[in-house]
Amino acid sequence: MVLLNDAYADFSTMSTNGTDRSGAGGEGVSLPVVNDRASLPVMERSRMGRRRAIVLLIVQLLIIVHVVIWILSREFGWFGGVTVTPIEPSESMEFVKRGTINAGLIFFVLALLSTLILGRWFCGWGCHVVLLQDGCLWMLRKIGIRPRPFRSRLLMWAPLVLALYMFVWPAVHRMLPFLPGQDAPWELGLHLTTSDFWKTFPGVWIGIVFLFICGFMTVYFLGAKGFCTYGCPYGGFFAPLDRFSRGRIRVTDACHQCGDCTAVCTSNVRVHEEVGTWGMVTDAGCMKTMDCVDTCPNDALYFGFGKSAVKPEARREPKPRRWDVSITGEIILGVVFLTVFLCFRGAYASVPLLMAMGIACVLTFIFFQSWRLITDDNVHLHRLRMKVQGRFRFSGAAYLITAVLLVGFTLQTGAVNWIGHMGIHSAREAMATMGPSGLSESGRTYAESALARFDLARSIGLTTDPNHDVDAVQMHLLLGHSAGVEERMPRLLKRFPFNLQVRNLELDYRLATNPVGVEAYVEALAAEDSELRPLRIRIMEWQVGRGEIAAAEDYARMALVADPEDDEVRLRLAMLLIRTQRVAEGEENVRRYLETVQANGKAWALLSEALAFQGRISEADRAIERARQLDRSAMVAQQAIMHYVQTGRPQLAQAIQNDLRSERSD
Repeated sequence: MVLLNDAYADFSTMSTNGTDRSGAGGEGVSLPVVNDRASLPVMERSRMGRRRAIVLLIVQLLIIVHVVIWILSREFGWFGGVTVTPIEPSESMEFVKRGTINAGLIFFVLALLSTLILGRWFCGWGCHVVLLQDGCLWMLRKIGIRPRPFRSRLLMWAPLVLALYMFVWPAVHRMLPFLPGQDAPWELGLHLTTSDFWKTFPGVWIGIVFLFICGFMTVYFLGAKGFCTYGCPYGGFFAPLDRFSRGRIRVTDACHQCGDCTAVCTSNVRVHEEVGTWGMVTDAGCMKTMDCVDTCPNDALYFGFGKSAVKPEARREPKPRRWDVSITGEIILGVVFLTVFLCFRGAYASVPLLMAMGIACVLTFIFFQSWRLITDDNVHLHRLRMKVQGRFRFSGAAYLITAVLLVGFTLQTGAVNWIGHMGIHSAREAMATMGPSGLSESGRTYAESALARFDLARSIGLTTDPNHDVDAVQMHLLLGHSAGVEERMPRLLKRFPFNLQVRNLELDYRLATNPVGVEAYVEALAAEDSELRPLRIRIMEWQVGRGEIAAAEDYARMALVADPEDDEVRLRLAMLLIRTQRVAEGEENVRRYLETVQANGKAWALLSEALAFQGRISEADRAIERARQLDRSAMVAQQAIMHYVQTGRPQLAQAIQNDLRSERSD
């Protein structure tokens, strides 16, 4: 929230000939000399900063209201205990991965389309992270620190690369079936409400650290909008789309090239050079904050529509862009940036993707500045004179020592991540050897290797990684090591008491060691958190696997009395009833399930089975065709083949079999 814009605020540390005296490396921006400055009006502080701050605060308030509504809906059952899914661009990944249309996707698409018309306006007027960065910039200026933008030609591509990884790579990955770790099948569906609003967000403390890094740290080291420039994947899409927009900051002939516009721009755009060269601002970093328009002493700047920035016509010879790093240095910085990002991404199951980007941005600059401390004779950072005429000041020595410690911390975190990753890989290899009798001999070797790597990662790490604990518990269960499970499980339950995967592992251990009273235990958990309902299915599968069909049926009926809305238990009960020749009651339960969940192809296939048992062939045909429309999996196809064979139509069964073979060959 840049409430006040001081005249030439960003250039107070630069000399009049453009030589940088701030010690950030590279050249500064020389503002033009106006021969008769007195003839121009006195530059006024922009009113747009205050107006934009109000708009961004309203956006933040709406976010808080959304969270509060979710909390109240859960506590008091308002709106059926649900709220609108997070209106957050990152939620759009669910569409690319699984075909889910949510509020975040709709919001992001609208923002992208509006960018094609108005340019990159959303970042400046609608992003809560920009509010944070502007607020940090305002506070830093209040204490006399005026961050200078760090300019790197290579790192500016990082947001686009991350955006492609987040929103394009999942689709490419799905089209390459030979790659490991395939996502769930893509199935178009509408999902605009949720009962677990916070599921995709980090915890409070991680959120605070994220805001500190992507707010204060990026602004202090990289300048205003530092995270937007080098870390934000959404900006990676907004920036190229901005070039096609016809809505831009434009100039009239009244411009005297005084440079006031550049002085107040918090988007790090050289406005006076842009409009002087092209007649408009072509820089995709322009966030349409309108400070330049409001401050122009001659009212020469305005927002208007015209030609886009794809092929602008130059009024004069464009000035070459100035960068803070040489080409060789850029390559080194790129390698450092990628290394830091990979070291911290997902570290200790706590560092989310965007936070890893923020850390990479900040540490890359710190390492770059440390190298300059070693190689250059004079190095400044804002007001800190860290090295003068080849002699280190206290601040410089402290900065260098801190940088060395950060290098060590980064390498340690990277080592924990890498060793843990190798352990997870070994655990997956072990699971791949599972057979009816358990792990094969090679599988046991893989499991032991995974456990050794997890133990090594824990010994060199600052704390344990819950992801490693989860896989380690699974390996201990497969190997029959009760002591290993009992060591790690309490830690997982304390940190993730309502995590379904963790509770499944706990349930597997209870079923293997002491199953007495396990049904009552699971019912208590499901009553406390509905997300743990699938534990009931696990108990039923265990009972059926032991041949205790009656016990599974009794438990399903008991669970439905306690929780009539558990549709998945109802479907499993229907399956038990149909497979034990109680078809009418089974059909009734399937139909009740389909009243709530109509898009489950396997449920329609089960209904077809029930109808065929009763000789209602035409109805069964319609049900199995509906199943195949909704679910193209091999399982449903095999059920359709069996249906047509049992009803005396082998030609239809063969046609489906041929389709299956064709899909496999493709």
